[in-house]
Amino acid sequence: MKSINLIILILISLPACSQLPENKRVQSLQKLQQTFEPKLYQLPPRIQGHYGLRMFRLSGKEEYLQSSLIDLYSVTDAQRFYACSSDDQAFIKHQANIMIDQLGNGPRARARKKAIQPWPEFIFYADALLRYGSRIDALGFYSPCHSKMLQALKDYDLTEAITDPAMIKSWAAQLANYVYWSEQLNSGDYIAAYTKAFKNVYADDKDSNLSKRQFKNKIYGMTHFIFAASHYYQKRISAKEFKWILDYFQNNIDRIINETSNDVIAEVGVSFLLAEQYQHPVVARCQDHIISQIDPHYNMILSPSGRFDLASGEHRNMLALMLLNGMQSPLHPGPNLASYSQLASYLPKGLQPLPK
Repeated sequence: MKSINLIILILISLPACSQLPENKRVQSLQKLQQTFEPKLYQLPPRIQGHYGLRMFRLSGKEEYLQSSLIDLYSVTDAQRFYACSSDDQAFIKHQANIMIDQLGNGPRARARKKAIQPWPEFIFYADALLRYGSRIDALGFYSPCHSKMLQALKDYDLTEAITDPAMIKSWAAQLANYVYWSEQLNSGDYIAAYTKAFKNVYADDKDSNLSKRQFKNKIYGMTHFIFAASHYYQKRISAKEFKWILDYFQNNIDRIINETSNDVIAEVGVSFLLAEQYQHPVVARCQDHIISQIDPHYNMILSPSGRFDLASGEHRNMLALMLLNGMQSPLHPGPNLASYSQLASYLPKGLQPLPK
C-alpha cells in the first residue's frame, strides 16, 4: 500500500505532459518578441513594416499601427515613382533592367535572370506595380496614379511568364504572390492558369527527380498559394480548396524538415493554422523543429551560416513567431489606416481612402 501511495504522490506532483510543450512554445514565442520588439524602430522601414503589419493582423493591437504607417510611407514613395510613369515604355524598360541587375549573382539569382530573359518588363509590372499597389490597397488607400497603374497592368498580359516552366522553377512563391495581387487589384485573373502550370511543373509523381533546391522551391511555392489566398494573414483559407497542398505537406513532412529551411518549415506549419487545423500533427512537428532552432544566446533563429542580424533575420523569425503564436485568435484585416483618427495628420500626402 505504501508503494502505491508513493507512486500516486509522484504522479500528482509531476506537471501534466501536455503542459510541458505548451509552456515551451509560449516561452519560445516570448523570447522572439523580446528580441525584436525593443529594437523594432531601429530596423529598416520595410522590415519594421513587415513585422508590425503581421503582428497587427495576429493581435489587432494599435501599438503596431506606427510600423504599418512607416511601411505605407515607404511603399507610397516607391509606387509614386513607378506608377506615375507606367505609360512610358522607355522608363519601364530602363527600370526593369535595373531591377533585374539588383537580383544579385548567386545561383538562384542567375536562374531567375535566365528565366526572365524573354519577358524582362515582367519584373516591372509584377514586382513594382503589383507589389506596392497591393500593399497600399491593403492599408486602405488608392495608390498614387492608381488609374494609370491599373490600365498598365490590364494592358500587360502576365500569362506567358507565369506559366513558363523555367519561371516557375525559379520564381514559384513570387508568382503565387503576383497572381493573387492581380486578383486583389482587379487587374487580371491568372490564378487558375498559374495553379494548373504549377501542378504540371511540380507533378507529385516527379518528386524523385527534384534536387534539394527544387524541392524547396516547390514547397515554398505551395505555402504562398495559401498565404496569398489569405491576403497575407488577414483571413482564413478553405482547407477543402487547398487540400492538395495540405495533404502533400502531411505526406512529405519528413523530407520538408530534412531538405528545406527554417523559414519554409515555419510556413508549412502556418499554412495549417490558416486552415484552422490547429491540432494537426504537422503543426506540432514544425513547432518542435522551430523551437529547437532558436539560439539560446541570441534568442532568435540565426541565419543558416550562424550569423546574428536582426534585419536580415526578421523574415524567418517572424514566421517562427506566427507559428508559435498558434493563430487561434481572430485575424485582423488591414489595418485600414484611414480609419484611425490619431493617424489622420500623419498620412502621406495625395492618398485617397478606399470606399468603405
